[in-house]
Amino acid sequence: MPATHLRCRVCETHYPLDPIGVCTRCFGPLDPVYDRDEQRRIVSRESIEAGPRSIWRYADLLPVAAPAEQRLAPGCTPLVRAPRLADALGVGELWLKLDTANPTHSFKDRVVAVACAKALEHGSTTLACSSTGNLANAVAARAAAEGLEAVILCPADLEPEKLIASAVYGPRIYAIEGSYDDCSRLTVELSFEVDWAFVNVQLRSYYAEGSKTLAFEVAEQLGWELPDVVVAPIASGSMFTKLHQGFGEFLDLGLVEGEQPRLIGAQAEGCSPVARAWADGAKVKPVRPSTIARSLAIGSPADGALAAATASSIHITPEDEIVDNIVLLAETTGVFGETAPGVTLGALRAAVRAGEIGEDDRVVLLVTGDGLKTPGLVADRLDPIVIEPDAELILETLGGVR
Repeated sequence: MPATHLRCRVCETHYPLDPIGVCTRCFGPLDPVYDRDEQRRIVSRESIEAGPRSIWRYADLLPVAAPAEQRLAPGCTPLVRAPRLADALGVGELWLKLDTANPTHSFKDRVVAVACAKALEHGSTTLACSSTGNLANAVAARAAAEGLEAVILCPADLEPEKLIASAVYGPRIYAIEGSYDDCSRLTVELSFEVDWAFVNVQLRSYYAEGSKTLAFEVAEQLGWELPDVVVAPIASGSMFTKLHQGFGEFLDLGLVEGEQPRLIGAQAEGCSPVARAWADGAKVKPVRPSTIARSLAIGSPADGALAAATASSIHITPEDEIVDNIVLLAETTGVFGETAPGVTLGALRAAVRAGEIGEDDRVVLLVTGDGLKTPGLVADRLDPIVIEPDAELILETLGGVR
């Protein structure tokens, strides 16, 4: 395996490839380090294309070995053209990366698969997390597939659809009377007291690397070419920064040519600490979330500073536009996204208005979660014509137009 060790992003202290949450010297985040020469020797377009139709085709670019039995493997989700939405926005070429096609219908299946591989390597029997919903679904499903116990901490007022979609797999769910940031604090405290494998605490270094596979797939699916622009949501900031890293690794390994895509970030008005820090050129200041985009409601983003430094721009989507964007995406593409894609589409629209995206740009919009997880937000769109079972009555409603 080309991964050699973990390194602190701040003080550069080295650690072995173990489930270590943060640097013990400065409490900085830890990133896997790879033997690039070894990767250049063993990784090629041909070796990737010969791999399984999942994230494990990129195993030599990840910090864990591919599982011998790849149960419920995520990845290789569709990348589809969106010409009608492109026309509506004035974008020359627009693609949607549909991570709704993952096993639990969000990109979180990618990160959990990588984290769980490390947990299994170390003999863990319980997979755990704090979550705003999508991660809970992914952890519960992964634990069920692997025969592990699962424990989830989430805000008590989370959308019931997301709670149900976790509960069906049989995890132990703690509904916390507080925000996601309260849940996150509790997981850190508990990580010192119990032997649960918290995917977003001790396993975070491995978990985060799973997001790189989004960048790898986009480049491969575009015929080993890079897009000009990628628009993505920002919650903790981890996925956003790993997109940049993933494209950079493909460039460094000579698998693609060109320049790094411009990364445009998206945050909701009610939880936008990274966007405001980027706009002000200041440090990220924690906020108390108040947004309908619950999957992005992280007021104290762990990787917010790096996300701000990585972004070409970050746009804030007003709360009263999120649902309209969900509907616009659905009506022009046939794709029903949750609130996060609604926020992301809002950022794309803002970037077009600001002249940051031109008609010659190839743009990729990440659709990171399924709208069926948050259907209540668009329930007012349900307005059927109630009618007796008589064809003539239906024809009468057409007003003579047939």
